[in-house]
Amino acid sequence: MSFIEDYLEELKETLNMLPFSKIRKIKDILLNAYKKNKRVFIMGNGGSAATASHFACDLAKGTTMGKGDLTPRFRVTTLTGNIPLLTAWSNDADYSSVFLEQLRNILGPGDVVIAISASGNSENVVKAAEYANANLAVTVGLTGFEGGKLKDIAQECLIVPSHSMERTEDVHLILEHLICSWLRNEIQPKTKR
Repeated sequence: MSFIEDYLEELKETLNMLPFSKIRKIKDILLNAYKKNKRVFIMGNGGSAATASHFACDLAKGTTMGKGDLTPRFRVTTLTGNIPLLTAWSNDADYSSVFLEQLRNILGPGDVVIAISASGNSENVVKAAEYANANLAVTVGLTGFEGGKLKDIAQECLIVPSHSMERTEDVHLILEHLICSWLRNEIQPKTKR
């Protein structure tokens, strides 16, 4: 087999091992937040920061496309998008608190915090998830490898069954698309894309 065939085969195998019940629980957590008009906050570092931004975009826009101005929308914010605020907290406090400090300003009880970390050990993600739990938010973790610290902190944690950073990040993006498409189908079931 070629490198490309091996890569794609490993990706298919990883996707086939995903726990469907966990995907459904995460979708249900987000649908509940939508119905209760709660906020959703998403964070991660590096590739996971890109996935966090993509997830926020798809929740905010992709779940309600074509329904007009009166359709309720997800209230979603990525904690990775405000570069001045991220760098201010990183410079004036510590990088390990860049997400936690943002949540102190805006997190409310019942809000959802999605923590994306392939290793599950990113200190800034872990600290923010701990803060969210202590302040009555609902925490969701997306990890890989063995789940790291996040698997024991997040109230609902989906561990991608892979020890490859690339495959884990691939699957996180696929999960984001799957969950947002599923939500769109439940919010506006007659719309097809």
